[in-house]
Amino acid sequence: MTSIDAITLEVADLAAAERFYANAFGLGSRLRLRAAQEPATGFRGFTLSLTVSQPADVNALIGAAVDAGATVLKPAAKSMWGYGGVVQAPDGTIWKVATSAKKDTGPATGRIDDIVLLLGATDVAASKQCYLDQGFTVAKSFGRMYVEFASSGSVKLALYRRRALAKDAGVSPEGIGSHRIVVCGAAEPFTDPDGFAWEVLATSRQSSGQLGA
Repeated sequence: MTSIDAITLEVADLAAAERFYANAFGLGSRLRLRAAQEPATGFRGFTLSLTVSQPADVNALIGAAVDAGATVLKPAAKSMWGYGGVVQAPDGTIWKVATSAKKDTGPATGRIDDIVLLLGATDVAASKQCYLDQGFTVAKSFGRMYVEFASSGSVKLALYRRRALAKDAGVSPEGIGSHRIVVCGAAEPFTDPDGFAWEVLATSRQSSGQLGA
């Protein structure tokens, strides 16, 4: 089973991004940062989701992110699926914080249960096949709309139709340039049909800053 060991975000201001993530989410070795080499405008084609156990944790994490400089794209609110909200970090990365619970069972703990990388795919079926060829196995699949892969790593991977992903994040689907994200965990480097790059983790350790290590 192929897995994601870490995510590397490419940012314009490395020092500012390090401060933001240290104060906002505290993701430790699961998140790395490095200086951006290519420009990007608009939606970068992906979001990162933090799954927590209850609404109090959603509010705590979103509050910490906003205090650190994030912009609210969707205020935290109840939905059919639970409770959640969306923020955009100063570096442009979109983060969704959500829980399937609609009521609190205790005070906020700040614990993050799962990190999910959602890649916006132009053709979900083609991207799904690419990842199957790389050794991933499907955990859930909803036709050409959404695919979730099984994972034993630090980050879960899912594919979502690009326009639907942008709508879920509360932004326009338009965007050009670099995705400004590199996924760490491939046995051999590869690039998927939508241009998302994968690297071997050892390469990432040599070239990327590591938060909370």
